[in-house]
Amino acid sequence: MATISTLTAELRGDTEFVATTRPRLSWQVTDAEPGWLQAWAEIRLGDDVVRVEGRESNLVAWPFAPLEPGRVAGIRVRAVGISGEATEFSDELRLRLGAVSEDAPWGSLIGLPQPQRPAQPFLLRAEFEATRVARATLHWTALGVAEVSLNGVRIDDAVLAPGWPTYHHRLLHETTDVTDLVVEGANCVAAVVAGCWFTESYGFHGQGAPVFGSQPAFAMRLEVSYADGSTDEVLSDGGWRVTGDGPLVASGLYAGESYDARLAVPGWDRPGFDDGAWPRAEVIGALDGVQWPRPDPQTGPPVRRIQEVPVASVLRSPSGSLLLDFGQNLVGRLRITVDGPSGQVVTLRHAEVLENGELGTRPLRVAEATDRYTLAGGAPETWEPAFTFHGFRYAQIDGWPGEFDPAAVVAVVLHNDLNRTGEFTTSHQQVARLHDNVVWSMRGNFLAIPTDCPQRDERLGWTGDIGVFAPTAAGLYDVRGFLANWLRDLAADQLADGTNIPLVIPDVLKGAGPFGRPTAAWGDAATIVPWTLYRRYGDLGVLAEAYPSMVQWCETILRESQGTGLWQGRMQLGDWLDPTAPPENPAAAKTSGDVVASAYLAHSLDLTARTARLLGQDEDAERFAAEAATSRAAFRAAYVTEGGRMMSDAQTAYALALGFDLVKEPGEDRLAELRARLARRLAELVREGGYHIATGFVGTPLVIDVLSATGYLEEAERLLLQTRCPSWLYPVTMGATTIWERWDSMLPDGTINPGEMTSFNHYALGAVADWLHRVVAGLDVLEPGYSRLRIAPRPLRRMGDARYRLDTPYGLAEVGWRRGADGVTVEALVPANTTALVELPGVEPGEVGSGRHTWTIPEDRRPVATRRPLTIESPAADIIDDEEALAAVLAVLRERDPERAATLTRQVLWGERRPFSLAFLFAPPELLRAVDAALAGLPGTREP
Repeated sequence: MATISTLTAELRGDTEFVATTRPRLSWQVTDAEPGWLQAWAEIRLGDDVVRVEGRESNLVAWPFAPLEPGRVAGIRVRAVGISGEATEFSDELRLRLGAVSEDAPWGSLIGLPQPQRPAQPFLLRAEFEATRVARATLHWTALGVAEVSLNGVRIDDAVLAPGWPTYHHRLLHETTDVTDLVVEGANCVAAVVAGCWFTESYGFHGQGAPVFGSQPAFAMRLEVSYADGSTDEVLSDGGWRVTGDGPLVASGLYAGESYDARLAVPGWDRPGFDDGAWPRAEVIGALDGVQWPRPDPQTGPPVRRIQEVPVASVLRSPSGSLLLDFGQNLVGRLRITVDGPSGQVVTLRHAEVLENGELGTRPLRVAEATDRYTLAGGAPETWEPAFTFHGFRYAQIDGWPGEFDPAAVVAVVLHNDLNRTGEFTTSHQQVARLHDNVVWSMRGNFLAIPTDCPQRDERLGWTGDIGVFAPTAAGLYDVRGFLANWLRDLAADQLADGTNIPLVIPDVLKGAGPFGRPTAAWGDAATIVPWTLYRRYGDLGVLAEAYPSMVQWCETILRESQGTGLWQGRMQLGDWLDPTAPPENPAAAKTSGDVVASAYLAHSLDLTARTARLLGQDEDAERFAAEAATSRAAFRAAYVTEGGRMMSDAQTAYALALGFDLVKEPGEDRLAELRARLARRLAELVREGGYHIATGFVGTPLVIDVLSATGYLEEAERLLLQTRCPSWLYPVTMGATTIWERWDSMLPDGTINPGEMTSFNHYALGAVADWLHRVVAGLDVLEPGYSRLRIAPRPLRRMGDARYRLDTPYGLAEVGWRRGADGVTVEALVPANTTALVELPGVEPGEVGSGRHTWTIPEDRRPVATRRPLTIESPAADIIDDEEALAAVLAVLRERDPERAATLTRQVLWGERRPFSLAFLFAPPELLRAVDAALAGLPGTREP
């Protein structure tokens, strides 16, 4: 029978504490009859029962009086279907208010009174008395990060808490139930505090400097309710004791951590310890006359230790260094167990790749990424850094005492403990590895904030990266709370500036150099990310909260357009890291920065107009819709010819025009032929490029989607499955286990790209995974939150199967297909309380209800084609479109003329009548003969 399988309150599922007094409620129904739709539901809180009419079961408004501090609310739900099938009441969901009430005082921010060095970590403690405890709740925050304990026991398993807010505009606090840790009599609350993001030096070219502060600080509030009904509170203040002479000698985000176990202070975090020699803490007052903001509660799960990865192999470098290979590029740190003499220093250095057999540290720039442990001696010691992390696959170990045992070291994977919701599988090993690489890159870069990379002296919240990757992220993990929190930081930094959205959030660049101007695609994260969260999770609340930021951004870029409908003449990052751009000038893309900026101007105006309409802001909706229409018309007039060519004749330009619907207006069918011409030219460009990707950050999420949507699935498939550089699968052939920043971060000879900016863990170019989910597997969102979804797989001829499972707000949805003797079998699971539109080849489109469904569609089996004899004078199109023929030519060139092979790989002059020989101008006769011989040796048939 139908059952309420899941009942949650926004937005965290890992704690009973909620961040708001009126948390919205969501529930999922399983084991219901096919086609089950909710007619009404009952929500029970104690004796209060509220009936909710209709299908609403996702983010339902709180129907009771606001939650009160210190009170526990027990919620139960039951639902009744339109057929009368009803569930029982669900298990109880216990909720408590995690936010500190406005009239409750916070403890003071406190730290070292006389720090001896920058970003000095410290130990902090205080004792208090308690009687019989009924309930105890601890709220704490930090300028930096901390680990908090009560009576010698860690209060939680969070890592690098409370995360990385904007500090000057927002602080975050953690809330933990510590009832079981407070005892009758003497108690000790203690913390180890380090600077991490707060005290780090930010900047480029070795010119970094602290942005937020030079020393960490800590504040807390402990609320205690006793069995007799009385209450008490313990607040951090200047009476607490503190020392900077503990074993944690130094800790930095980029540099790493140094720990001297000889300096350990036994019993310091337990009651009864003599702290008389420790100085009193200093209260940290206002910064430049501005008071620190009151902390906000966390809305997403914290960073945690997620996985342990053992050593895969032990290597010796040519210089004799001990190297460990973990077999996977990951983000975290090492845990070591070592036995040796007191004072022995073990040094751990990290890197993502090897170069010439040595640790490849050049991409780290000035980040030392090195941890040091000084042994106390006398017995085996286990240590793991506490307040840093590294991006690495390899580690160099120096100073290890005695014979090394690989079992003595394990890599600990760190990231925010997000709920995995999406899984894509296929038997195509390279595509499966590509998707795994996307997941690993997301894991490594969703750590406190959505970062660009996890290893070098950067690790910043670049807005452009998450702007293009947000749909993919939402298809892999539940990122609602995580990204909603980051959007609050974006709005805080934006509105503090008054106009611009910084390139990175939190804003540590502070408008330095060229970074003070509005930047297309990067600033547009203010509209794209909220809209993505609304579409994927059905969360209108996130749009309402982000709306002022969206409007402010649109006002800013409208000023940039100066009434023309175009955004031109400014420095732009554009289609960042277009593969044809020089290594040291990644903004020098084939697609003009003005084209990119003007396309995003129209796109953001359109998204904001839609948002205004949803929120009932009708006047804004009309205005922004009109501005968007003006911008689209101006874009077409400036950049699109009647013949179907873009003024920037590059893949990204066409992908933007078609992907953002810039060549489409309601009721204007005259633009249909122009769209068809643009799509045809995009497909030609893909062929001309030898089916190589030719896009950067901006074009990559769009180009393959546009190809498949406009009738060029074959071109999209060959683009996906290309293995020569630049392509999605080239890194896979090079052994990559994460997505690279550049298409050629590692060159074919195994050396690192010479560019100053090279990362082997950057998720942006992995945005193609969203296309694998929606188009190849065929599960797409039609109405917000997947209340109505689309089942429309597009089986690729070179893949035998694909499947995508997604835990939507309504329950598990799934679409998969596999080839068989009778055709292609498509299977789907539609969650209860939803419907789906089915669009399959050979099947009349129609709606289905919840439950499992199966279809068999005819296979598009093309007959084996007869290959016409090919020579070097054959049309280029005949050779480029014949994968086997092109591979044969490239094999000859790589052996005899590698430079020409590289040129041919980058771009081929594809054309139906253009002879292939044009690619061999001034080539020696012997090379021409070798190419002709390779073509003549091809079999008489080929795959269609």
